[in-house]
Amino acid sequence: MDFELSAKTKVLQNRLQAFMDSHIYPNEYRFHEEVEATRWKPTRIIEELKTKARAEGLWNLFLPQDEDGAGLTNLEYAPLCEIIGRSHMAPEVFNCSAPDTGNMEVLARYGTPEQKAKWLNPLLAGEIRSCFAMTEPDVASSDATNIGARIVRDGDHYVINARKWWSSGAGDPRCKISIFMGKTDPAAPAHKQQSMILVPLDLPGVKIVRLLTVFGYDHAPHGHAEIHFDNVRVPAGNILLGEGRGFEIAQGRLGPGRIHHCMRCIGVAERALETMCHRVKTRVAFGKPLAEQGTIRADIAASRMEIEQARLLTLKAAHMMDTVGNKSARAEIAMIKVVAPNVALRVLDRAIQAHGGAGVSQDTFLASAWAAVRTLRLADGPDEVHIESIAKSELAKSTQSASSAASH
Repeated sequence: MDFELSAKTKVLQNRLQAFMDSHIYPNEYRFHEEVEATRWKPTRIIEELKTKARAEGLWNLFLPQDEDGAGLTNLEYAPLCEIIGRSHMAPEVFNCSAPDTGNMEVLARYGTPEQKAKWLNPLLAGEIRSCFAMTEPDVASSDATNIGARIVRDGDHYVINARKWWSSGAGDPRCKISIFMGKTDPAAPAHKQQSMILVPLDLPGVKIVRLLTVFGYDHAPHGHAEIHFDNVRVPAGNILLGEGRGFEIAQGRLGPGRIHHCMRCIGVAERALETMCHRVKTRVAFGKPLAEQGTIRADIAASRMEIEQARLLTLKAAHMMDTVGNKSARAEIAMIKVVAPNVALRVLDRAIQAHGGAGVSQDTFLASAWAAVRTLRLADGPDEVHIESIAKSELAKSTQSASSAASH
């Protein structure tokens, strides 16, 4: 595998780093101030920087189609996504925020011309936001066959009844559309029961019941909502790809989405390590800088080694997605989904420890970053599900090897 950056990526990398230095890092404090002042309203600074980013061609970098995105492969996008992941506010500035990225990919790949015109185009322009309604409070949603939400055909409409939660982004007043997953045929085979449908959030019967917190953080103005759907009537033309195709869409959506989360985790870990190194060189305890303490130096070394390993596995997964497809890369995607958040959490924890009381306060990005990254061990499926998938893959390979050896 050749991980040399393409000429296109190098140019974008330099421009992106310059934009982060000039516009993102200096405005992080202003962003937090505006959020505290207005809470559940879009911030002015994000809207201002979105205009700048789009004008500089740093827009929709995640989307591979040349006509709508930057035309990058997963491997080319990886180092750019890592840079974007260094700041909580950056993804939205470049229109590369989850869950919008996954939803845009779904619409671009599976949407009808009408669906694209109504929902994809304004999402690509950063004019609206979206959410993804899959997880339910009443069932273990890590097993999507458990989903109880009903999508029932009634003439030229579908009627939806469900309780969903962790619909990230639904707290934003610009969130206009949800991609909703539910069952259209409970009697069908297990993976053909589910469908996905586009549900506008202004339809009668759609109610945001509450906004959830993540270790006390509400992530305003984005938010994570519990939404109740009570006899919601949705036009039949809003179904995606057709009845019973929900799992097929989910697999197409989750491959790139998972790798994007992992790329951002590497960026978070890099920034945490940089922050830790700066802290320990300027802080004195017991008569010498913390940087001269053996335990601190061991933490720094361990962090660097783990980040490099995680980055290489991320790049390998991205490379395989590009060359052999998401299905053949599923083991590598599962591995990095477990590895990247756990590495980022360990590095963040060491940085927090090195900062003492400041590390758990709002004075650094570390505490909020830890809370956000911790959710990733659940958000795209819990670690245990991915670990089981990896084990099955290894056992299958072992069986094949044994059979081959026996035949010879």
